[in-house]
Parts: sequence; C-alpha cells; structure tokens
Amino acid sequence: MQKFRDCLPLLGTDPFLCDGGLETTLVFHRGIDLPHFAAFPLLGTSEGRHELEMYYSSYLQIARDHAVGFILDTPTWRANTDWGARLGYDAAALQEVNADAAGFVARLREQWEETGLVCVLNGVIGPHGDAYKDGNLEEGAAQKYHAPQVETFAATEVDMVSAVTMNKVGEAIGIGRAAKAAGLPCVISFTVETDGRLIDGTTLREAVERTEQALDGSPICYMVNCAHPLHFEGAMGRGSPWTDRIQGIRANASSKSHSELDDSASLDIGDPADLADRYRVLSLDFPALKVFGGCCGTDHRHIQAIAAAVLSS
Repeated sequence: MQKFRDCLPLLGTDPFLCDGGLETTLVFHRGIDLPHFAAFPLLGTSEGRHELEMYYSSYLQIARDHAVGFILDTPTWRANTDWGARLGYDAAALQEVNADAAGFVARLREQWEETGLVCVLNGVIGPHGDAYKDGNLEEGAAQKYHAPQVETFAATEVDMVSAVTMNKVGEAIGIGRAAKAAGLPCVISFTVETDGRLIDGTTLREAVERTEQALDGSPICYMVNCAHPLHFEGAMGRGSPWTDRIQGIRANASSKSHSELDDSASLDIGDPADLADRYRVLSLDFPALKVFGGCCGTDHRHIQAIAAAVLSS
C-alpha cells in the first residue's frame, strides 16, 4: 500500500532529514567492495541486507531523536540498464531488484513507524552514465531509458521517486516525464561543478527553470546534491522566485572538485561542524529549504551535526 503518494508530507513546511553518503560509507568505513559503486547487489545476501539495515538505522535514529520526518531512500542509484548490465543484471533481474529494494525500505518503515517516526519512501533513480562526467542522454531518450525503473517503483509502496545527481537538464526532464506518466511524485536533484554550474556550463537557475517549464511545474521540488556548499551557495540567488523551488540539500563532505574526488584513493570527510554551519546559514538565507541530508563522504556524524545546527536555528 502506498502510504503517502497522494498526500506527501513534503508538500508541507515541516523539515525532513535524509541519510548521508551510502556508497562511500560502505566502501571506506565498512570495507565493503562495491563494483561500479553500486549498493543494490547487497540486497541479494543476508549479510548485505544487514549492512544496509544498520546503515539506514543510524540515520532513522537521528530523525527520531530530533522528532522530524525522514526520507528513506532505496539503494538503487545504479540500478538502471547500463550499470546493471555491467554487473550482470538483465532487464528482468533489474525489475526484481528495484521491487525488492522498495520492499526492503517498506519493511524498515514499518519497524520505525512504531516509534512514531514519519518515513517517506523514495525510489532513487541515478543517471545512466557517470554523474561526474558529461553525458548526452536527452529528453526523449532519457524518458524511454528510465521508464522501466520508474514503472517498477510505481507498482510498489514507494511514495515518490527522485532523479539524483543529474548533471544534464535533458536527462532530468526525461525522468520527470516518465514519473509523471506513471503517476509518481518526483524530485529533481542537480549536481554542479566548483563554479556552481552543471557540467556543460548550464547555470543552476537555467537548469531549474528549463526543467520546470518542460514539466509544467510538476516536480515536488528541486534539490542540489553531490557538491559542497562552497560550490553552489553563490549560484542560489537570494530573493529569486526560482530559488524557492530548491527545497533540499545533500552536499558532499569534501570541497574537492568531482575530478579530484574521482582520482582520490582515500575518503575526505571534511569538517562536519563546518558543513553543519554552512547548512545553518543556507537554511536561514533560503527559508524554502526543508530537506537536509548528505552525499559523498558524509556519514551519521555529519547528519547529526547538520540536524543539530539546522533544526535548532
């Protein structure tokens, strides 16, 4: 049963927390090998499912402690055709694993709902290519490419889907159209380079406005993820109407560029206190922000610091 699909709490003004960097936590802190940075194969073993449950539970506890809602993501950022094929998953296997991922987080929600925690189930959809490198998937091709994953989620208990780490507007629009066709609420989350622009030079404002126009304003909201606040805070125009549509942040812990992170053999966790303070300032400067989480390099320590800084400001 879809609990919130027709009455999403995100449409209100209450704040929500998300998790941090799933893949970086599993690889660098838990010592788990994730070929192609894909977490979804862990669902195939009892040990892997236990690791995922422990991971999510640390963040669910933070949300409960702060008495705020939580957006519970499926571990499916890489569970699409191209990445799945590299890992030996055909179309039928991908459909099964995406449905299984939705069932996995739905069961987690059942457990935590008993504590009074509000959990929104979010089907995560990543880019068809490498989010740190340029791609060429445009609107029509993107809709066709991502539709199978979206349609699988539509038949599960997820309340919404999110297009995460989008570095091209065309792909974001295509996913948004697939979600609209499937009747699923959708969030679009862009990633930017150190200059605050998408990888092809598109400004954050242009990315939001073009997507908004193409989708007739249908996304629930927009977010920025997989970039440090130093990279995007200057790109968000204070007092501009388009900025009000950006309602969530999932920043990287490190202020390094995408290329520097790609070339790094170790994890840069940055400074959790400094990151939390930057979130606090952003939340004061941009009151529309209400979803707070992390991306690469962040873990429960960062989210704990962010929650303390933002929810008390």
